[in-house]
Amino acid sequence: MEVSVETIQGLERRLRFQVSQERVDREVKTRLTDLKGKVRLDGFRPGKVPYKVVEKRYGAEVRDEVVTELLRATYVDAMEQAGLRPAGAPDIQPLPTQAGEDLEYTATLEVLPEVEVKGLDELEVERPVVEIADADIEQVIEQLRRQKVDYTEVDRPSVEDDRVIIDFSGQVDGSGFKGDRGKDVKVRIGSGQMPAEFEKALLGLRAEDVKDIEYSFPEGFPDQGVAGKTANFHVTVNRVEEPRLPALDDELAKHMGIEEGGLERLREQVRESVAHERDRAVRTRLKQQVLDKLLANNDALELPQSLVSAELKVLRERALRQMQQFGRDAQEPDIPDSALEQGARRRVTLYLLINEIVRNNDLRLDEKRLQETLHELAASHDRPQELLQYYMEHRQMMESLELAVIEDQAVDWILERAKILDQAMNFDELMGVKSVSDAQSGESEGEGSEVNA
Repeated sequence: MEVSVETIQGLERRLRFQVSQERVDREVKTRLTDLKGKVRLDGFRPGKVPYKVVEKRYGAEVRDEVVTELLRATYVDAMEQAGLRPAGAPDIQPLPTQAGEDLEYTATLEVLPEVEVKGLDELEVERPVVEIADADIEQVIEQLRRQKVDYTEVDRPSVEDDRVIIDFSGQVDGSGFKGDRGKDVKVRIGSGQMPAEFEKALLGLRAEDVKDIEYSFPEGFPDQGVAGKTANFHVTVNRVEEPRLPALDDELAKHMGIEEGGLERLREQVRESVAHERDRAVRTRLKQQVLDKLLANNDALELPQSLVSAELKVLRERALRQMQQFGRDAQEPDIPDSALEQGARRRVTLYLLINEIVRNNDLRLDEKRLQETLHELAASHDRPQELLQYYMEHRQMMESLELAVIEDQAVDWILERAKILDQAMNFDELMGVKSVSDAQSGESEGEGSEVNA
């Protein structure tokens, strides 16, 4: 098969290739002959329909099927012959031909760039070394106590950490707005449930107090009708309640589902959970450093626009889901491509670099690691069996998980060759803004994959 390749611009290529008429005719005849023994037509016994009749009745349809299938097959052959790797689906167009001539087609597509991964031989990362202190364990247990808190009504002005039950109504420019009123709303002062200014204004109030509170919505507030404007809230305090934490004893352990071993067994379980969370956080920091340095050392990579556009779509859909989770009604997030471009280009660059490392070093998917990752993901879900079943039934989800696992394998391969410097720190420094209680509650986002959708 003859194949010609034309560079249009950048990574865009146009291939011209042929499907011989003889090959088409041969395949059409084979299929019509096979069909001859199967079709049933009035006036003919089963299997006795003449070839000419079958050809007249089904020839055009069969020829279209054959051409389509041969086109797919010869396109793949043409790409291999030309030594090209497609970055996306091609635009295939037939060229005009005369009867009896070979079929000619062009395929216009973007190809993956030639990638040379730089900087692997001098890569250096810092590994956090964290000893779990008793204070870390007690901090988590204190968080567990707060999860079991009871509230008791008090007859005094409210203070920090009290729960205030309020009715409120609000107006902007003299008119109501979405979410402008609430009844018996429970607000724990200092929790961040409401804006900090609003919660602070509730300090010092007692039951039956009435207060007007002004709050200015930020410019970037999702509801554009009130964004950047000042609302006036009329607030009535129904009651003030103070928190009562459960005692730090074996009864607390029972409340946490520990039947034997009491408080000491609870501490052991917390230590195990914190250690697991520490290991995950260390792993995340190492991986982030590897990816950041890969990008820094390979920042001039030419990117296929088709892949960047696909990532822009993924990031836009993710933004839409997040907006919907926060209660904003939207069909399309009002976010310009320019706001997502940098993230999309980062993800595509990392995909190309990781893919090259995997190809050059013949890294194969570790099936055991894949299953462990899948079951760990399921274990953090409310209905683990349903999640497992969902992944098994949706190939696209499994492919995404497979890419995440092979990416982690590539990171491990890099770390085995990198210079690693140990860096001592405490648990809070390691976790940053993340709450220590996440270690026990299991509410974490997971590492995920940065280089695939």
